[in-house]
Amino acid sequence: MKELFWLGLRAFLVCLVLTPIFRDIFRSYGIVDQPDRRRKVHSHPIPRVGGIPIFIAYGLALYPYPHTPTALAEYLPLIRKLAPAATMIFATGLIDDLVGLKPWQKLLGQLAAASLAYWAGVRVLAVGGMGGGMWLTLPLTLFWLIACTNAFNLVDGLDGLAAGVGLVATLTLLAAALIHDNPALASASVPLVGALLGFLCYNFNPATVFLGDSGALLIGFLLGCFGAVWTEKSDALISLTVPLLALSIPLIDVSLAILRRFLRNQPIFSADRGHIHHRLIDKGLTPRRAVLVLYLLCAMAAAFALLLTMPHAGRYVGFVMLAVCLVVWFGVKQLRYAEFGLASRLLFGGEMQRTLGGQLRLERLAEDLSEARNEDECWRLVSAAAKDFGFESIRLRLRGTLREAAQLGGFAADDHPCWSVRVPVGGEDAFELTRRFDSGVLPMMVAPFLDTLRRGLESRLEAWDQHAPSRA
Repeated sequence: MKELFWLGLRAFLVCLVLTPIFRDIFRSYGIVDQPDRRRKVHSHPIPRVGGIPIFIAYGLALYPYPHTPTALAEYLPLIRKLAPAATMIFATGLIDDLVGLKPWQKLLGQLAAASLAYWAGVRVLAVGGMGGGMWLTLPLTLFWLIACTNAFNLVDGLDGLAAGVGLVATLTLLAAALIHDNPALASASVPLVGALLGFLCYNFNPATVFLGDSGALLIGFLLGCFGAVWTEKSDALISLTVPLLALSIPLIDVSLAILRRFLRNQPIFSADRGHIHHRLIDKGLTPRRAVLVLYLLCAMAAAFALLLTMPHAGRYVGFVMLAVCLVVWFGVKQLRYAEFGLASRLLFGGEMQRTLGGQLRLERLAEDLSEARNEDECWRLVSAAAKDFGFESIRLRLRGTLREAAQLGGFAADDHPCWSVRVPVGGEDAFELTRRFDSGVLPMMVAPFLDTLRRGLESRLEAWDQHAPSRA
């Protein structure tokens, strides 16, 4: 225990001294993060160099000095094997901070670092030294490490948030390692605790230095490696539960971000202002209070994780995970994401079935219009479809003949507020539709219906014109 204390203290002191030095150097050269008053809410330019002192402090703390205790030196080889992978992820983030990288380039660097970690001995689901084979452990390890890495990169949006969440997660894994006598994991995690404590002295609100991608990626990657190391010697029932709970807030945030952007049909790596900390600020919290709320949530998740490490706690894993899922569901609901509300209505409110049925009817209408032999058949198809799609009246001028139908929905247009639209289909031909404002019949299909009708009638008129001599 004494050796671990000095290991953490060494990292703390190194980071405490180096952070202001690198901050001032980069500020003097103008290498800073500019505020944009939207996603970046800081009031003045701030250097994004926190990863450099954290990386140096972590490395110097673990450097095998001549007086390194034998008990500690026994576990340094595993840590040294991870050095190339940690250096790779740090370099990827630093290059992005200094010159900028495209999303696929950052992902390639993360994939390379995760592969190096795998070949260094990091294995997810290698429980008790028994894995499921390379075909299973390799993709799971790469996925886990890349997910953790990007989770901390995305959560780094407020002063002290990513560093503080990383500190709570590291303390959780450190405590679990001490409880279960895992000295390798304890030796690897203690220096990160010290480095993050030293860095938070300058990064907590109001921050004078930011983590940057070099710091956020490094913290997420190291914690992902620590979680994988934990699974190797822990009980099968709680092998992944503890690191999942320890890293739950960043992982939930990155999962919500991916799902939101998927539902919005946006690039997965695009930036937005929909992260959990942004939503808390939108609900009226100050940035400092939003960070403290997330600290509290991380501490609660950490408490659940440590409870599962206690003897005979494996039988309660299912109950704990169910409770966590209910809390997450309630919390996400309180954040009121419009995307999830709409998706819920589509999936469970019957709108998806109605939309799918409407789309099938549109395809059927297009096929029937393409086979209509004269204007009367077109009118019959169009008027029936207008009724099905919730329109109150329709007027169709086709080849100089005007046809119209009213009260398709059983109501007079004058009895309810309505809107109307006129769509030309070539020359003087056109159709005009009237619909109530409060009509709930397939509201999402109105524009596709109008477009299908226009294209179908134009195609039919063109086909008739081509065969006009034969029809005469």
